[in-house]
Amino acid sequence: MSRGMDRRTVLRVAGIGGLGLLGLTACTHPDQPQPTREDGVPFDLSPEQNSRIRSEVDSAAQALLPEKIAAGGVLTVGVLNTSPPLAFSATDDVTPIGSEVDTAYLIADKLGLELDTQVTSWENWPLKLGANEYHAAFANVGVTEPRLKLYDFATYRAAYMGFLARKGQGPVVSSPDDISGRKLSVTPGTNQEKIVMAWNDQLVAQGKEPAALDLYLDNTNAVLALAAGRIDYYLSPFPTGAYYAATRDDLEVRGKISAGWPKSTLVAATTLKDSGLARPFQAALQSAISSGEYRQALKRWGLEEEFLPESLIVTEKTGMP
Repeated sequence: MSRGMDRRTVLRVAGIGGLGLLGLTACTHPDQPQPTREDGVPFDLSPEQNSRIRSEVDSAAQALLPEKIAAGGVLTVGVLNTSPPLAFSATDDVTPIGSEVDTAYLIADKLGLELDTQVTSWENWPLKLGANEYHAAFANVGVTEPRLKLYDFATYRAAYMGFLARKGQGPVVSSPDDISGRKLSVTPGTNQEKIVMAWNDQLVAQGKEPAALDLYLDNTNAVLALAAGRIDYYLSPFPTGAYYAATRDDLEVRGKISAGWPKSTLVAATTLKDSGLARPFQAALQSAISSGEYRQALKRWGLEEEFLPESLIVTEKTGMP
């Protein structure tokens, strides 16, 4: 039986019409309470980002840049704007901020380039990157074997998924049995969708009820559905789930798994295959790791536990890390 075709599995693509952009940036308007990290330190949600960690040029990393990009002096990257604290809009509802944006700034600083951030969506960044509209995507992209056929990567963060739920509702999720008969939401075309479909296959094969799956195009509407009780869990990147749990009183993360389940994976700067950018990106990242600047950048968004002590170049030739 093909995935998603069992009659007990409900697939509903939930549109965003009528819901608007309510809560898109998780209380980022100036007249609303300032969200804080678990340690009580407020997140800097301003468009100015005066607390952003910046760096100096690393000449060794800079020397690795392709000549055309070095001469142009600008690094253009695609970022999302709906996934706090990874990448979302500041209080002006325009400026992209977040840990993914900060990482891109650190790389640009190390390479002596001006950073140009272009807001994109999960479904569009591959198209834009393939059309050479960006040099790279910083969109919480996990390294997977299929992606190695198209992209070269420079890793910078551990990759986990979290099951966001209403407080005290449902079991802590660690295996397919825990989602049997439950209603889940994911973003279409993501690793988390593949994971839930694989878990449903296992449940059906064991004669158990699979999870009903709603597909939402953005975090905002999935969280609204969760808070309203229309779904039981929202499987999202762990940092995003943790952010909502830290900034809301009604939600918590009830389960954490590898983003590459059943294997592990890493988040990486994503460049076109053979573009020549993975190597200078890796050198820039390693320089920021060694200086302590990258750890500080993650701490700013409460993501220290996803820190990696080493950046890796991952290509089709190197294979999966």
